[in-house]
Order: sequence, then C-alpha cells, then structure tokens
Amino acid sequence: MSVFLRLTFSPGEVRIAVTQDDKLLDYALWRPAAPDGVGDVYWARIATLAHSMGGAFIDLGTGEQGFLPLSSDVTTHTEGQCLAVQVTRAAQGGKGLRLRKLDTPPSPTPDKPGLLSRGPTPLARLAHIFADAALVADSPESAALIPPTLQPRRSKGFRPWPEAIAHACAALEEPIVTLSGGMQASIIPTPALIAIDMDAPPTTGWSKQTAQFAANRDALPALLHQIRLRNLSGAILIDPAGLAVRKRQALLEPVKAMLQADPLKPRCLSITGLGLIEMVRARIHPSLPELLNAPHGRALAALRTVLAQHPTATQLRCGLALLGALEADPQAVADCMRLRGKPFTLKLDPSLPDLAWIPQSND
Repeated sequence: MSVFLRLTFSPGEVRIAVTQDDKLLDYALWRPAAPDGVGDVYWARIATLAHSMGGAFIDLGTGEQGFLPLSSDVTTHTEGQCLAVQVTRAAQGGKGLRLRKLDTPPSPTPDKPGLLSRGPTPLARLAHIFADAALVADSPESAALIPPTLQPRRSKGFRPWPEAIAHACAALEEPIVTLSGGMQASIIPTPALIAIDMDAPPTTGWSKQTAQFAANRDALPALLHQIRLRNLSGAILIDPAGLAVRKRQALLEPVKAMLQADPLKPRCLSITGLGLIEMVRARIHPSLPELLNAPHGRALAALRTVLAQHPTATQLRCGLALLGALEADPQAVADCMRLRGKPFTLKLDPSLPDLAWIPQSND
C-alpha cells in the first residue's frame, strides 16, 4: 500500500493530497506567491516594547510587524535594538505573526532589517512527514515547482488525481461532514473558536443512549481526521449527538487516544459542564477555511472558475477587495491567461460587493 504526495496545479496554487489507496491521509494548499511565513528568519528591529503584554512588536523590514514574547526578559531589551528572529505562527484570526528570538545572529551582520531565509513550503513539510512517499505531478506546471532535492522522489509522467481523492478534497471545502452510521457534523469557525455540532439519525428503544454512545464513538475518528485535514486549530468545541451529559464523560479517554495520531498533538482538556468536548490544537498555519475565504483564496477560486467555465470572457469586473487580491498575484493571472489561451482584463466595478466578480465577453 504505497503512499503518494499528489500535486495538482491551478493558477496561483498547488493542492497537495497525501494518499494511500483511496484514503486521504493529509492535505495542504501551496500558494508560492503568498507563503504564510512560518519558519522564515529575519534580521529585525524592536519597534515597540510592550511591557504589559510581556513582549515587543518587531519591525521585520518588509513593512510588516510581528510579536515577540519576552516574558521577564523585556527589561534587557531596548527599542531600536536589532536581533535575529524566526516566525513560529502565521498571521491568522486577526492576529499578526508570532516570533521567537534566535540565539545566534547572522554573520556577517546585515546593514538593515530584512528577510534572511524562507521557511519550508507545504510540500517540503509533507515530504518530511511522509518520508517514503513518492511525488506524483498532474502537469508540467506542478512538476516544475518540485525542488531539486525532491525530484528523485517524483514518479515519471503526469497523472491527475483519482476520482475518489478529488471528491474527498473537494468535500473539505464544505462545512458539512458525512460520518459513519448516518451521522453528520457541521463545522462552524468563529473568531474565538471552532464549533462542531454532531447530528445522528433518530434511534428508538430502551437502548437509545447505548446506541447513541456507540454512534458518537465510532464517528469521532473520522471527525478528528477532518480537523487535521482542514487544519482547524485553536480552541475547538464538539457537541456530540443525542447523549446525556453524564454519558458524554465516557468519550474523554477515547478522544485523547484518537488525538495521538495528529502530528500537532492536540490536547483534549475536558468534557465541559454543558457536555461539550473541549480540545485545543496548536495555531501555526492558517486553517483551510481561512485560506479559502480570504480575499486571495476567493481570487484564486475566481481564476479557476474562469479557466473552467468562461472560455470566451474578455474582462472580469471585480469588487475592490477581489481586484486588489488579483493584482497582488500577477503570476496567477498570467498563468490563467496562458492556460486558457486567451487574455482578459481586470476592471474595478464599485457597484459589486468587495469579493464579487462578473465575467464579460465581447460576443
């Protein structure tokens, strides 16, 4: 049962599916023009000491700032001081980059703040986790993005995703998850936490609670795998289906055991007084819903739709935020034009909502 890292290309984006037979083991979006920054190393300058927050705001020399926790070490630093830092958490959920201080400064010391090195790409991260997996590209475009160090692991030729894998990956964009035993889960991201509501088909008889417990227990592995595939993180609350609060306590130990397979080692904290499974998963990279719904994600979705469904369009009328996202990724727009074999222009339409767009044709 071989494991594959399957790459499929679309303008501005490579989708990476880690598969074994027809099972989806892991998933990531790789946007070369918009890396999330995790692992990047900077020669940076302390812009503002924030004693009340136990850290400092750091000027990275790129027009962007990050936060560096310093705890009791704040008093040993001064504003304007330069130091080497590394990004440990991407900007997400309305919060900026999180940094850590590196003990060894670069040599020679740079003249001004700026980027020193990039962190690993999503492909590099997954290739490290699945060290024996072969790489399978769907096109010359995706193959060209495989770095020289990983080329020896690439299978010859080009192969599209199997239908079952394509279906499983497309389902990750939907908020409703189909689980075993006729159960479903609704995933609802909020600014504070991820809320997940499990629903079960009706059961009857004296053993209703026993049946509901078994249904929840059996459905939870697939739900927790979905959390990993979608990279849901931070505080997560799961509402099991149809169980009395006292019965839900028995789910605590099984959930803790199930979470051990996740590389981020999420922690199941408790069953709350309301009977919710309370867990926390490390925030490092943006979640899939955040990537898909951000202006850049909506812009790339528009290009995929234009490529697949609007071969005669000569102009895209765009809302302000969508136009800004497309203009910030000119390579994605150029790739879309090249693949469809016909150019188009972008035009701001102030009457449209920020993330809306309308194709127009001269026909």
